[in-house]
Amino acid sequence: MAPGGYMGNVLRLNLTEGKVIKEPLPPEDVLRAWLGGRGLGVYYMLKEVDPKVDPLSPANKAIVATGPLTGVTGVPSSGRWCSVTKAPLTNTIHDAQSGGKFGPELKFAGFDAVIIEGASEKPVYLWIHDGEAEIRDAKHLWGKDTHATTEAIREELAPEIGVEEAEGIKVLTIGPAGENLSKIACLINDKARAAGRGGHGAVWGSKKLKAIAVRGHMTPSVAREDVFEEISEKSVDIIKKAPVTAQALPKYGTAVLVNIINQHGVLPTRNFQTGVFQTAERISGERIAEEIMDWKKQEEETCWGCPISCARYTRIEKPPFTGEGGGPEYETVWALGAQTGTDDLAAVSKANYLCNELGLDTISMGHTIGTLMELVEKGKVPQEKLRGLKVSWGNGEALVELTWRTAYRSGIGDELSEGALRLAQRYGAPELAMVVRGQELPAYDPRGVQGHGLAYATSNRGGCHLRAYLISAEVLGIPELLDRFSTAGKGKWVKRFQDSFATIDSLIVCKFVTFAYGNDILASQLSAVTGWDVSVEEFERIGERIYNAERAFNALSFGDGEEHDTLPKRLLKEPMPEGPSKGHVVKLNEMLPEYYAERGWVKGRPTKAKLKELGLDWVAEMLERENLLYA
Repeated sequence: MAPGGYMGNVLRLNLTEGKVIKEPLPPEDVLRAWLGGRGLGVYYMLKEVDPKVDPLSPANKAIVATGPLTGVTGVPSSGRWCSVTKAPLTNTIHDAQSGGKFGPELKFAGFDAVIIEGASEKPVYLWIHDGEAEIRDAKHLWGKDTHATTEAIREELAPEIGVEEAEGIKVLTIGPAGENLSKIACLINDKARAAGRGGHGAVWGSKKLKAIAVRGHMTPSVAREDVFEEISEKSVDIIKKAPVTAQALPKYGTAVLVNIINQHGVLPTRNFQTGVFQTAERISGERIAEEIMDWKKQEEETCWGCPISCARYTRIEKPPFTGEGGGPEYETVWALGAQTGTDDLAAVSKANYLCNELGLDTISMGHTIGTLMELVEKGKVPQEKLRGLKVSWGNGEALVELTWRTAYRSGIGDELSEGALRLAQRYGAPELAMVVRGQELPAYDPRGVQGHGLAYATSNRGGCHLRAYLISAEVLGIPELLDRFSTAGKGKWVKRFQDSFATIDSLIVCKFVTFAYGNDILASQLSAVTGWDVSVEEFERIGERIYNAERAFNALSFGDGEEHDTLPKRLLKEPMPEGPSKGHVVKLNEMLPEYYAERGWVKGRPTKAKLKELGLDWVAEMLERENLLYA
């Protein structure tokens, strides 16, 4: 019998053979070591996939996973799931997290995870309902956007289960971008929730898997109900009193950060040429709340079990950018806005709606368009490539048009669909690609936040703000305010955040709860639900195990190590030209030695001793066979 919080079942979808196999979760000792979500996905990938595999080949696998806290009523912000695969954008082991309501529904349908392997000859989708699963033809769905696919599946299944029941079906799908194997294609659930980064949508597209639809009526159990009730009440109470989770996020959403980050001079603008966007207020969370929010739809958009409710539903009513949908969130507003020099909120919102409908990662999409704009500005791109489109900073029309072209690989969109690095390389200017491990950097210029720069450089999945969100400490003062220009102690802080977040991504709960409480509360929630006695030390050790295992996978994939723990030269060599962070660069070399010492790594790789300490002897043997292991 599985511990509390787990359903006890994994669904293995073999697309090559057209079979669905129900199997039990791994033994309890494995679950306690890896939990679920990101951690369990990494475990399966290391056990079952050759790290050198071509990400778009049938030999790669894609894992859809929940965690022990997913869908447990009373755990704040536990409506999450994640996808784990080897990413085509980066060649790294890669997880992409998402909220909404799909994750809990998968648990209610009786399964903790789905392992997708092989490839189908024709488009298919997977229908999971109350412990049963079947593969269905998706030929009629291929080519449809994510909204149309979601509605078509509900309509198709309604005669079988009833119209009212079908309305509760949750759908995870790819759009045209994934079908066309764009390396910045994402997975979309609930029409506007994205497992965004790395190109997971392309992996599904390569396997001809259009969607997974789920509906269920089971519930995960709780091992210690009395203790759980007490910790749940305490958790919600803290969230409702903390300023960020009780006031800022519910009122203004994640885009509340636009003005804050800009005021610190670290809002990347025009492809990280500066950290100050003069008209940032026009695309801020405050402006979104005042002008385009549909407050009646906000509750509908809120993730399952979330007392914070940062979700946005917006509407643009004036031409030429009419539309409506979920978002835009902070990262999206930055990528499609400041990164491209665009302060037209309607254009930014329209491009966001299109990304959700077409299945594109908004961060990579906007970032890559910004890269193109600088390439054009510097005369690197022949005008005939643009088919008459005026690609220049701040052009909202170009922003929207290029989003369409990317999803369908039309014209210059064919090159944009490969991401910023490959685009810049194609036009002979790789130095203009603001990426780490091939993944586009998100919405914070690290020249004014040193620890966050170290977090970027050492991120296992590529450029990412959510491997370790040092903005929390260096800007927001949570859990304490650090000197953002100082490098002292940042190696220790980054490791601490990375390990904690790896565990949180495996529970899975939303990282926004960490604005209210820490690992002690999270460990107590995990203990009460599962019946284990998980200390804070064990909680953090789980994350450390996951982080080391990911780095080992990457070493086996492409020789990952210290040469990849770096940043674009612009951020290391070119001082910030203006604003509150003027004159600063990222002093990475001052932080890496401390970081490696804290990790127990040599030259950016786990040592044999560290892996053994973490119970990863079998991973050490994999590295040793390839001569990649340090003593």
